[in-house]
Amino acid sequence: MFRKVLIANRGEIAVRVIRALREMNIPSVTVYSDADRASLAVRMADEAVYIGESPSAESYLRIDRILDAARATHAQAIHPGYGFLSENAAFAQACEDSGLTFIGPSAESIRKVGSKTAARQLAKAAGAPIVPGVEEAVAPGAEAHRVAREIGYPVLLKAAAGGGGKGMRRVDREEDLDSALRDASSEAERSFKSGEVYIEKLVPRPRHIEIQVLGDRYGHLIHLGERECSLQRRHQKVIEESPSPVMLEYPELREAMGEAALRVARAAGYYNAGTCEFLVDEDRRFYFLEMNTRLQVEHPVTELATGLDLVKLQLEIAAGKRLAIGQKDVKLSGSAIECRIYAEDPDHGFLPSPGRILQLREPSGPGIRLDSGVYPGWNVPMDYDPLLAKLAVWAESRPAAIARMRRAISEYAISGIQTNLEFFRGILADAEFANGRLHTAFLDDYFARAARDTGPESDLFDIAVIAAALHATAAKPLQQVPSASGSAWRRSGLRELMR
Repeated sequence: MFRKVLIANRGEIAVRVIRALREMNIPSVTVYSDADRASLAVRMADEAVYIGESPSAESYLRIDRILDAARATHAQAIHPGYGFLSENAAFAQACEDSGLTFIGPSAESIRKVGSKTAARQLAKAAGAPIVPGVEEAVAPGAEAHRVAREIGYPVLLKAAAGGGGKGMRRVDREEDLDSALRDASSEAERSFKSGEVYIEKLVPRPRHIEIQVLGDRYGHLIHLGERECSLQRRHQKVIEESPSPVMLEYPELREAMGEAALRVARAAGYYNAGTCEFLVDEDRRFYFLEMNTRLQVEHPVTELATGLDLVKLQLEIAAGKRLAIGQKDVKLSGSAIECRIYAEDPDHGFLPSPGRILQLREPSGPGIRLDSGVYPGWNVPMDYDPLLAKLAVWAESRPAAIARMRRAISEYAISGIQTNLEFFRGILADAEFANGRLHTAFLDDYFARAARDTGPESDLFDIAVIAAALHATAAKPLQQVPSASGSAWRRSGLRELMR
């Protein structure tokens, strides 16, 4: 096993990996930018290395500085987390060339599925169903119009090199194609340094379901079931769960999608943790979308449903161990749900809400898990994704898990910044959500229903609720959460490393 591991990331995922390393008795190193000097990850890690200014291009995306930090601290391996360089084949290759273990798949596997168009080609060759469309980027102008007409409107423009909704545009009419293509390509260039865009058929109101795969370096591959990720805003997930409600009714769908995911992973020569994403239409036909060659943000629901620790398994696989479990050993138990807690304002287009966290009260109790990267007094920066924490619950059934999540959300309080906690209270009380009627346009429908229900009576009710909440807060002030202990804040481990 590794003697020391560097985490090339920040926030709650860095904290998550540090905790796994500590349980395995492996010293941790984290890196940080100006904005993260006082972060929880820096406080908790055994060592911390400064790598640059706050913009990610000057810090978390600097391969040279991260490798220098690993060499300076004598780390043997690098865990990339998610985002930043986690799916960068050049980074994985640079680690290998430097004698460091990249805790993830090989650079070759990342290259095979890192581009969405390349992944579509590989999936098609492997026999996995794909959304009708093209397997290569399209040129603007006549070619794009020809391709879109052949596919049939509405179509979806997607960045070949990225994800997270960046470089994605829906086009319903041919006269809108050119402007949408310019916008998608421009956004893709800014986000991924590649303006390549391809076109696929828009699947109306699908479920977004992903299959977690796991493989060792000896060709042993399994899947760990599915995650329902249909609740999204701006093509980014906000609530995930495992198992998917549709699988509870049609378990044979899990088997078919799991086998399709394994076909893609085998074709890529894949090992370590990865995720194949699919769309499932209203007739339960499924289509491969892409493969994420990293740990997913929503991995806690899989861990809760299977009882497996994905980060520890990642570390063991990277260290050369064989998987000790087979497909028959994987069992999904009960129901797990995760809510992503963001510093953002749902009432104003989910705009980020940076600022200082004044007080914090976190939920606890049986079946509750909180992966958090913040503490009272922490200043949420403008420079990065505003994810604060991931609140996950497990219970013996989906209704019980929803009830537990509602209770956990009711106990969760953050002051000083705007968050989406109140938004989750509404979703969890929604009848459509409770009935499992989920699809990627669910939130659009939810807000439309809320707008129809808004009137003078509901305004008075909202005022009464707010007044009651303020009174309760005044009667029971939030308890300050103690900061990390002095022993965890190892100043001797801080290093300045700049070229």
